[in-house]
Amino acid sequence: MIVTGNILAGEAPPSPPGTRLLASVDVEWSKNYRIKGGNVPFCFSVAWLSLPAADDGTVTDTSRFWYTSAYVEDDGERDDLITAADSALGCLASHATVIAGHQLCSDLAVLAAAADGGSPSIKAASAAWRQRRQATAGQSAFLDTRYDTGHILACQSRRLVDVCNDLRLDVTQPELRGASMTALHRRWLERGDATAREKITVLNLRHSLSTAIVAARATGLARWQPGLNVNQLLARELGSELGWTTSPAFTALLGGPGAA
Repeated sequence: MIVTGNILAGEAPPSPPGTRLLASVDVEWSKNYRIKGGNVPFCFSVAWLSLPAADDGTVTDTSRFWYTSAYVEDDGERDDLITAADSALGCLASHATVIAGHQLCSDLAVLAAAADGGSPSIKAASAAWRQRRQATAGQSAFLDTRYDTGHILACQSRRLVDVCNDLRLDVTQPELRGASMTALHRRWLERGDATAREKITVLNLRHSLSTAIVAARATGLARWQPGLNVNQLLARELGSELGWTTSPAFTALLGGPGAA
């Protein structure tokens, strides 16, 4: 399994006194709704933000974030991916003040089905998502940016890209120009196309990071200047870790807000 990031899946970033940790999870899977168990996870990421507890923080294109990303090298590594995701979710439950996702229930359901009854942290996260509006003091608060952000939105659509556009958060996605995620993943499995895998890795991480930022706004923990470019944050933190983020198609997005 290919793991990248600036923090391990089962570890949390530093949280000095006066700060709170907000974490977001996103999972990608091969979709086949015609057969039971046909939705197979192959990639996930976690993004962490450290935010001041006393007042609104400000997210800028130089803000630091922490991340872990895992991607299978072949379908035989599904169990390794589930183990890593379970470790990550257990860490989030122990350290994050807020745990976010966009339609997180679906991501957790796919992980739980693939775990086939194991993975206690995945099961616990699924239960916490269902009970998120009855959370008690001392528990991590779960927030789903698809269902729990209506109070800050003017748009009707709850697609993540539309939510971000409504909040003036630039999440331009060059990875899907001319190819679907399914096609990109197939190119990785069948041809070993590393660029195709990196495109999905970056797309998945962008989902995690933008969801974390939206959740920070929804909980009153942070704001940003209109037009904040999430690709700038990705480029600064990933550096040359992935070749895709140094390609002309990606770096063309870094001068400011763009249109997908």
